[in-house]
Amino acid sequence: MESVALYSFQATESDELAFNKGDTLKILNMEDDHNWYKAELRGAEGFVPKNYIRVKPHPWYSGRISRQLAEEILMKRNHPGAFLVRESESSPGEFSVSVNGSRGLNFRHGCLGPAFSWRLPVPAAPPPTGTSYGDQVQHFKVLREVPGKYHLWEEKFDSLNELVAFYRTTTIAKKRQVFLRDEESVVKPPRACYAQAQFDFSTQDPSQLSFRRGDIIEVLERLDPCWWRGRLCGRVGFFPRSYVQPVHL
Repeated sequence: MESVALYSFQATESDELAFNKGDTLKILNMEDDHNWYKAELRGAEGFVPKNYIRVKPHPWYSGRISRQLAEEILMKRNHPGAFLVRESESSPGEFSVSVNGSRGLNFRHGCLGPAFSWRLPVPAAPPPTGTSYGDQVQHFKVLREVPGKYHLWEEKFDSLNELVAFYRTTTIAKKRQVFLRDEESVVKPPRACYAQAQFDFSTQDPSQLSFRRGDIIEVLERLDPCWWRGRLCGRVGFFPRSYVQPVHL
């Protein structure tokens, strides 16, 4: 998590972290002491006084909760991509991302080609520690192998905020298409919402919906920016958003 320094602070103990007014610090732990947070700045770690900084609002941060409680919370939210960031149970001071991955689009044949706008993690990479590919909640441990850098796969980020922002538009999972979503950002189309195909689309997976240019598709769900779910002539499946144009009938 990120915070902004309200005042400059000079460290007087070896375990404290000095900073200047306006610096952006990464908060590593805010649970153990109500007056001092553990933070990171430019690769250095130490304790900082709580009243010298302002923590940026992070509605997705749940603090020190168990894996089981995270699953219960996300199951109640009941929409694909619902997520939270929590302190890792197995590694204090580190973090895990828990995601409701239900109803994600399965990748049965790997990457579907350059015409599609998502980016898949490199297949040769080992899965993040603690990941569980279930039908519902998946857990990803955030790794910090390089000082000041966070990552799940190959892409590295300067903060948890950047990591979360990246996986809002890039699938966080390898075996299915799962984007991080805030509850209010899940958009359901109004009744009788339609789109007209601008190009032909041939399915490469049983979960997809094929169509011809000019077809009128009933839009059932818009769960992410790249793929919608629709119905055409009694067939239901996913199709690329970039291939259609919404229409009002």
